[in-house]
Amino acid sequence: MADPSSYRPKPGQIPDSPGVYKFRDEHRRVIYVGKAKSLRQRLSNYFQDLANLHPRTRTMVTTAASVEWTVVSTEVEALQLEYTWIKEFDPRFNVKYRDDKSYPYLAVTLNEEFPRVQVMRGAKKKGVRYFGPYGHAWAIRETVDLMLRVFPVRTCSAGVFKRSAQIGRPCLLGYIGKCSAPCVGRVSAEEHRELAEEFCDFMAGRTGAYIRRLERLMAEAAEEMEYERAARLRDDIEALKRAMEKSAVVLADATDADLIALAEDELEAAVQIFHVRGGRIRGQRGWVTDKVENVDTAALVEHALQQLYGEERGDAVPKEVLVPALPDPVEPVQQWLTERRGSNVSLRIPQRGDKKDLMATVQRNAQQALALHKTKRASDLTTRSRALEEIAEALELDSVPLRIECFDISHLQGEDVVASMVVFEDGLARKSEYRRFQIRSFEGQDDVRSMHEVISRRFKRYLQEKQKTGEWEEESGPDAADLVSGAVPGPADLSGAAPGPKDEEGRPKRFAYPPQLVVVDGGRPQVAAAQRALDELGIDDVAVCGLAKRLEEVWVPGEEDPVVLPRTSEGLYILQRVRDEAHRFAIAYQRNKRGKRLTASPLDSVPGLGESRRQALLKHFGSLKKLKGATIEEICEVPGVGRKTAETVAATLAQAAPAAPAVNTATGEIIEDEEAPQAALPSEQGQER
Repeated sequence: MADPSSYRPKPGQIPDSPGVYKFRDEHRRVIYVGKAKSLRQRLSNYFQDLANLHPRTRTMVTTAASVEWTVVSTEVEALQLEYTWIKEFDPRFNVKYRDDKSYPYLAVTLNEEFPRVQVMRGAKKKGVRYFGPYGHAWAIRETVDLMLRVFPVRTCSAGVFKRSAQIGRPCLLGYIGKCSAPCVGRVSAEEHRELAEEFCDFMAGRTGAYIRRLERLMAEAAEEMEYERAARLRDDIEALKRAMEKSAVVLADATDADLIALAEDELEAAVQIFHVRGGRIRGQRGWVTDKVENVDTAALVEHALQQLYGEERGDAVPKEVLVPALPDPVEPVQQWLTERRGSNVSLRIPQRGDKKDLMATVQRNAQQALALHKTKRASDLTTRSRALEEIAEALELDSVPLRIECFDISHLQGEDVVASMVVFEDGLARKSEYRRFQIRSFEGQDDVRSMHEVISRRFKRYLQEKQKTGEWEEESGPDAADLVSGAVPGPADLSGAAPGPKDEEGRPKRFAYPPQLVVVDGGRPQVAAAQRALDELGIDDVAVCGLAKRLEEVWVPGEEDPVVLPRTSEGLYILQRVRDEAHRFAIAYQRNKRGKRLTASPLDSVPGLGESRRQALLKHFGSLKKLKGATIEEICEVPGVGRKTAETVAATLAQAAPAAPAVNTATGEIIEDEEAPQAALPSEQGQER
């Protein structure tokens, strides 16, 4: 590990001008590339107290052994040079988007004498016109099959084309009219290229003018009584319309735009792009990246733009690029895009209308892509094995934690304080063993005290189950010893969930199976509280750690400094996933509990009164206040309510405490009207945890 002060440039050496800089390690490998409006100001940020740096930045500067820079004239040049160097050196600490799959494109090889329409994947080639990308290759083939009737462009391989030219006989597509057969001279090279260019124009979105021209030709053929030609043109128009129907209109103004959305967490980010041409979605693609460097959403957007348009020119860069956040500064990026297109490009955030709605759709796709990526990553057996081994090594455990329990506290400004317990076995969620807790020993907001109570209650139940059976202490065989320690009987593999103790009917006992690792959502105070609870109960065979959300640091009891797992660590990933699941489960319970409290009614406590009759009573009288003032005879008038039920309703409402007055949350005024609207929910007034 290098000391950044050992290679820090001397004062005055770094120029105060735009440029691009490279950090190199001791082997002269480039490990990070960045750009700056002012090299002096940017580089000075790296050579400050290491404690003030983000952990990812700290790792980079301590890995580096030297820094060098190149001065350029403008920020646009810096942007272009940064992209070129990232592509050339592939630095380990730069964000690099990677395709979540190899997307197929519809390609037209305009660089050949007789252009060919085909499906292409991989790197783009010079002189080839690309459309897409598409989600599936069969979608391209269906579209091409419809369009070959109107644009009979060659689709055969070079070998088939050469063979047909030698024997003087076209292939099957030439006989059925779906190829103009340039191989046997039915059309000249110039005529065939014109067909290919018309095909490209139609695919680029210029559809309306072409269809109107075909409709005009069809009408002229009908007037001249060339009915066969008119019928042929009619079928061509229908084929083109069917091809257009495969991509629905999403923007009514026939916009050419790319919409970029991001979904991210502390470790990874997913980007999704919708390519809209002529108001229709012509393609979709996505990437996933590890957040190796300390970047925000705006910086991720800038990296995505570089990845997307770094090799593109002309119409491949659309007139509009819609993003969730603008790069800072935005002017160099917008100017760079304009130069690549050759005309003005609008880079902005959609604020309203169809474009904002479509951006929300792209955002949902990004979130789904990130969730799918995490699911695939978590489901890999080898990856899970490595993750658990990394956790055991980092926390110095005797064995891998095959069962992990994570606890989280949730509340809304100190009200409705609840906790969650989620269980992961063999690296996979065991949802049947999730548990929820209400904090009972005190009221108010105290996460540390709440964590102590929850851990105590969970492991008291474990000890009760253990003492109730007595079988774990009495048996001396190897299986009993395994159960006492919490290990899985049999080989320590990751092939399935660990079987816990069962009751008389063969069902798993609640809280009877101990974890090897307890994870708490929080830092050193929460970890200390959890460890104190275990110590008070005399439990010394369960490890404890905490995951602090801000910097993803792993805290262990009694240590002044956290354990910092590498950001590429599979162990850190699984700890983060466990923590996030506990947080989700706690939030869901807290919201449900709060909602029931806010919507509770005195009618809920009436014995034997179901939902249907409660609704009938409120509908008949119009409000709870009027129902309270009604006589028993009036209540009996409600269909389905007998006298005995009416007496019970009246008695219950008479004993109920008066409801709090409704308050106008905007003015603080008490609303006297019995039909007053419900006050705003606390979730709209405070911050939820």
